[in-house]
Amino acid sequence: MEKLKALLLKYREALLYLFFGGVTTLVNIAAFALFSRLGLSTGAANAIAWVIAVLVAYATNRRWVFESRSAGAVALREFAAFVACRLGTGVMDEIIMILGVDRLGPLLVSPDRQSLWALGVKVFSNILVIVLNYVFSKLFIFKKKDR
Repeated sequence: MEKLKALLLKYREALLYLFFGGVTTLVNIAAFALFSRLGLSTGAANAIAWVIAVLVAYATNRRWVFESRSAGAVALREFAAFVACRLGTGVMDEIIMILGVDRLGPLLVSPDRQSLWALGVKVFSNILVIVLNYVFSKLFIFKKKDR
């Protein structure tokens, strides 16, 4: 039991990031599915889902994953850096979604499977985004010296 506790403490940050990354991913996918069903284009539905997911990710990463205690101008810079990095992976996500769903989907999948295909592309894209976002968060945004 002590070995398990030591492992959990050692990898606490990564485990919390994966958990809250999973929560954020579910929010992102659910929002994308909702806005797609409401008739928005792939790009528009994905962009709105991205905004919602970024806000959820910032709140959870700041509070529980990286335990940032910054305030004032430092907190504002932290948020700006977070959004800037997320813009980079957001653009990547948008490109993957538009190419994967709107361009490749019709060529590879029957019309009755397009919604399922879109969700599969969304999951694939989110895996790439989670990995890159962790690296950016760890190295550039929630640095230990800012706490």
